[in-house]
Order: sequence, then structure tokens, then C-alpha cells
Amino acid sequence: MTGYHILTFGFIVGELVRRATGRTLAEILRTQIAGPLGLAGELHFGVPGHLLARVVRAGPDGAAPPPPDPGSPLDRALPPGVQPTAAFANRSDVLSADIPSQGTMSARAAARLYAALLGHVDGVHLVSPEHLQVMAAPAFSGTDQVMGFATELALGYSMARLGSAQPRPGSTFGMVGSNGTAAYADIDSGVAIAVMRNHILGGFSTVSTIDDLVADCLR
Repeated sequence: MTGYHILTFGFIVGELVRRATGRTLAEILRTQIAGPLGLAGELHFGVPGHLLARVVRAGPDGAAPPPPDPGSPLDRALPPGVQPTAAFANRSDVLSADIPSQGTMSARAAARLYAALLGHVDGVHLVSPEHLQVMAAPAFSGTDQVMGFATELALGYSMARLGSAQPRPGSTFGMVGSNGTAAYADIDSGVAIAVMRNHILGGFSTVSTIDDLVADCLR
């Protein structure tokens, strides 16, 4: 049994990292990953104050996704104060807070991070080839107890691709997010894809279209 921990999972992982290293996950991301990848200004858990003005605003003003059904598991997981509305996404205190489950990044940064996990960035070795296979391997199949639909998950990652080309289990790993954002990598094709959107009401049609275009190019 499993359920998508929309915000709490990041804090749990962050505390494990802090106890093991004495450093926050935001610091590890900044010094061990973003810096070596040349992404110091584009990949954050907590945007530094001097970069807040560069963050694209979510919109349109007042926009909000459809609320979850009252009393549902998703409603309990996403109380009104933390639902991904435009107002919440644009708050400077939220953008600058160390919240590992909702980083702030460009599409270039997300794609480069996943490319580095695949081993395609010279001089940066984030995981071994053996560890990469373990990360992407199927770990759970069943009904998500929060979202309420059938899902397959790897260790901390979704295994889904939103286009029509479906990979073998254990090849694709990544995650989709609110408002039609998504980032993932595919081991077999060696491709990393990222789509970042700031329109609150967006679905996943853009990600699906881009994924299909990439798949067509690889045929």
C-alpha cells in the first residue's frame, strides 16, 4: 500500500539527508548538483533573495486548480493553505523556503539534472550505472491511496511517460507536477525531457505532445 505524499515526502528525505550529512537538502542541491552542473541560478530548493525577481509569476492572477472532493484523501493531503494556486506559488516566503517537494527551476535545469543522472554530462557523476538501474526499477504497482488511481512507481519516481510511446518497465523515471509540468529521463533512449509551465490551469497535453515529438525523432 502506498500514497503520494505531495509535500511531506520531501521533508522526510530532507531530514534523512540532514542527519546523515549535517547539511540541508537545499545546501546539498546547491553545492553538489546545481554548482557542478552550471545551474546555480536555475535550480533551487528555496530561491535566494537576490534571484526572486527572476522567477516567472504563476498566473493568471486568482487562478486555482479544481479543488479535491471534500473529505477525500487528496483533500486531506492538500488543505486549502497549501493548494497550488497562483497566489500560493507567487508568495516570496514560499519561493524562498526550503521545501524539497516543490523546487523552483527552469526546464533547462530540470532536463540537465536528469541528463546527468543518465551519465551524459561530462565531469559530473551523480550515480553509478548500477544505482541508476535500481532507481528506475519498478518498486510498487497498485492503487495510490491518496490520488485514488492505479499507478506504478520506482524508488521515489514515477515510471510514466505521458506520450503515446511507452517504454519498458525500468527505463523511464521522473515525475509529473502541478499545472502540466513534468521532467523525466529514459535509460534506453538516453533522452531527458522537461516541461515547466506557469499557467495554473494547464493540463498535460503539452507534455504529451513534446514527448511524442521526441519519440518520433528517435524512430
